[in-house]
Amino acid sequence: MEHTKKGSIMIIAILIVGNFLALINETVMNVALPKIIDDFSISANTAQWLSTGYMLMIGIAVPITAFLMQRFTTRQLFLCAMSLFTAGTLLAGTAPVFPLVLAGRIIQGSGTGLILPLVMNVILTLVPPQKRGTITGMLTLVILFAPAIGPVISGFIVEHYSWRVVFFMMLPVALFMIFYAAFRLKNVTELTNPKIDILSIILSTIGFGGIVFGFSNAGEEAGWSSPKVMIGLAAGIIGLMLFVRRQLKMKEPMLDMRPFRSKVFSAAVVLMWIVMMLQFSMMLILPLYFQMALQLSPLDTGFLMLPGGLVLAMTSLVAGRLFDKLGFKPLLMTGLIIVIAVLWLFTNISSDTSMAAGMMLYAGFTLGVGLTMAPIMTLGLNQVPKPLYPHGSAIMNTVNQVSGAIGPALYTTILTTVSNRYIELSSLTNKQELQMQGMTAGVHTVYFVAIGFAAVALFLSLLVKSNSHEENHGV
Repeated sequence: MEHTKKGSIMIIAILIVGNFLALINETVMNVALPKIIDDFSISANTAQWLSTGYMLMIGIAVPITAFLMQRFTTRQLFLCAMSLFTAGTLLAGTAPVFPLVLAGRIIQGSGTGLILPLVMNVILTLVPPQKRGTITGMLTLVILFAPAIGPVISGFIVEHYSWRVVFFMMLPVALFMIFYAAFRLKNVTELTNPKIDILSIILSTIGFGGIVFGFSNAGEEAGWSSPKVMIGLAAGIIGLMLFVRRQLKMKEPMLDMRPFRSKVFSAAVVLMWIVMMLQFSMMLILPLYFQMALQLSPLDTGFLMLPGGLVLAMTSLVAGRLFDKLGFKPLLMTGLIIVIAVLWLFTNISSDTSMAAGMMLYAGFTLGVGLTMAPIMTLGLNQVPKPLYPHGSAIMNTVNQVSGAIGPALYTTILTTVSNRYIELSSLTNKQELQMQGMTAGVHTVYFVAIGFAAVALFLSLLVKSNSHEENHGV
């Protein structure tokens, strides 16, 4: 029994480390883009595809993993995912021209899209419901901390070395993971060998890919009126509607929608969408404002966010353990109240706000987020019966990725719109002062909107009934 327990922990640990490596890549490029723009003499919009393309590929790959997890073993899928990630990393790091760097990032993203739901499915399979909070807390740490630490690492590297070192530093870890998993990783999932449905894959790719593409590009200068944003969102929405309709009619759907029959699972998905949207947005808005207000360097901006990342890591672990003892509601409500309180304090931020004050406020915000995420994720996954584990984990990870695209795009649009409106109506003649006050007005509006979303999440959490310790709820 003890041997089996140790084996399960080892399997989960391998997958979580792979998850961390994959997720840190979501933000590791953001700080390096200016150097890449100079090296290849490309526009900022073109360079941004290193981040957008990566997210887009994850958005396409994640929904398909529910089918793949029933067709291939845990080891086969993990080795395939890490091999793709490693190949993409090597290509991006050595590429002599920008298109090959972009190709490397897209290949990386395809590997990441396979890894993310895999670890969640393995946790559901190996860990009993009464113990899942602790393990899910570790997973939440990775999901939230890895993107937060990415800019700090890349900021230091880019300031002292070539941006290519960002890729090269990951290669030894990725290669070790492949070697180690090849000998130690065992299969833990039940294979049912479902038939492949090409039309479902096409609709899924158009649906989720179109939505991620549309929202990812909405933050550009043309905004929501950009043809590629409108076409992307329209194609995404239509594709998603057709995809869901097809899944509901199929005997063996690629992504089973039955977990949504549980009201608690559906509520958990909405709560996760709101909180993840807030977290990814604040990771963008706060450093953007401080870089303009205080003229912080990329490295200093990374350090501004670092305490919050550390608080997030520690709180996620503690929240996971507390979930197993207290249930979800006390943690979730406490976390959301903290989030709302800190967002209210953020509405007073200005160019006079010190870097130390910004650090403390962001750390307070991540304290609240850390208390909410593990309970939300565990609560939702505990509603999923065993035959639907791959589908429940794929749905949760799809929500994570889509919210990571929607949140920053939505809040950036609000920031830009309010800033431009303020500049148009203001009588100030000092251009620099005008832009600063305009951006401050935009940032304040962003935080007021964020308070509204957080308040909706708090209200929803009051309505959810706690039944998180029952093993199989009627889905």
